Amino acid sequence: MEQEHKRRVRYSGTHPKKYEEKYKEHNPEKYSDTIEKVISKGSTPAGMHLSIMVNEILDILNIQPGEQGLDATLGYGGHTRHMLEKLNGTGHIYALDVDPIESVKTRDRLAAFGYDNSILTIENLNFADIDVLATVTGKFDFVLADLGVSSMQIDDPTRGFSYKTDAHLDLRMNPNEGITGANRLAKMREAEIEGMLVENADEPYAAQIAAQIMKIRRNGGRINTTKALYNAVADALAFLPAYDRKEALKKSAARTFQALRIDVNNEFEVLDAFLEKLPDVLNPGGRVAILTFHSGEDRLVKKSFKQHFNCGDYAEISKEVIRPSAEECFKNPRSTSTKLRYAIKL
Repeated sequence: MEQEHKRRVRYSGTHPKKYEEKYKEHNPEKYSDTIEKVISKGSTPAGMHLSIMVNEILDILNIQPGEQGLDATLGYGGHTRHMLEKLNGTGHIYALDVDPIESVKTRDRLAAFGYDNSILTIENLNFADIDVLATVTGKFDFVLADLGVSSMQIDDPTRGFSYKTDAHLDLRMNPNEGITGANRLAKMREAEIEGMLVENADEPYAAQIAAQIMKIRRNGGRINTTKALYNAVADALAFLPAYDRKEALKKSAARTFQALRIDVNNEFEVLDAFLEKLPDVLNPGGRVAILTFHSGEDRLVKKSFKQHFNCGDYAEISKEVIRPSAEECFKNPRSTSTKLRYAIKL
């Protein structure tokens, strides 16, 4: 029986308004002209993630054909693809991601480039469990961990990572496990919320934001959506002069979402576990590179590397952070806050 031909849905106006209808966001690789145009303007194409500091990472990892490596945070798979190219068809890379939605898309994306399970194995596993993985795979010659949230997660409003589109306040990396951001906020005490904002995001208006969230709850309200949380931050900052408020709100809203996301996903606890286990899963001379995106993460990485260096686990660690170039920051503004550190196993 001949299959009925279905045309792509057309929209009134020039652009589709609903995310689920935005075909370019779901398959950005098919529209290279659009990608180039967006990047040239200093933006990240929606639905796509631009890999950060690729050359610097490849210099540190010094990947050789035949080696075994680990991408602890697969994401869009951009870094993974560059590392696979360095293997030149021999060796193996294991890649981890707790996100069951994006990891399937990335598996298909890398398979289209010819990287099947003969050279790449993708596991839905938290990178805190690298010791469990290593008991099966053996130790690694190189490891990469990119601690940033993938742009695809931020751009998808159904995931609740951004206030730019109203959606359920979810914020879970794995939407099948754990407690949502909305439920977390509904259970925390005011002091907990304030502490979370300070510890996870260095938020200067933490006390005011926490007080406003509790005020909403006392009046019988719930912060269930991204817009509701954004509006709570806006109301908390209403005391600021109008000429300061717009920029302060933009930064405080971003920090508030960051702080809650870190809390929901236990990101600091996960990172601590990963860093503690890391030396034991590296082969002698194994190299590790870690990208962080805010001061709390960087402090943990710096402290762990220094402790393991002093204990004799690492032969060398980065003395200072490595930052992206000005050119990269222009092409990919999401790279601006990036810090790169490395360590080499004794």
